[in-house]
Amino acid sequence: MQTWNDRQPIYQQLADILAAQLLDGDPPEGAAMPSVRGLAGRYLLNPLTVNRALQALGDEGLLENRRGMGLYVRPGARERLKAVERQRFMETEWPRLRQRLRRLGIGADQLNWEERA
Repeated sequence: MQTWNDRQPIYQQLADILAAQLLDGDPPEGAAMPSVRGLAGRYLLNPLTVNRALQALGDEGLLENRRGMGLYVRPGARERLKAVERQRFMETEWPRLRQRLRRLGIGADQLNWEERA
């Protein structure tokens, strides 16, 4: 079950979850998004909240509304989202992470980029 926090609006938290799924290719480009009702049931949210989250993704150019058919993932949405997320990471997360690594005395030679079993 998804837990929501008070740091940002729930619709934005849902938009972030859906954006992460889009980055993972779910659903793939050109495919339909799950329905508002389906998402509302899955995440136990008001359909208006779900609609607002989907609208936020549409405003970012990731989804397109096909009249009478629903919302679909736009071609190129994954690469567009990946570019935005990379930029956000480099501008906000990486400086904090680099500072923390420096504070802890962790050098690049100590980092393992591969997952450990």
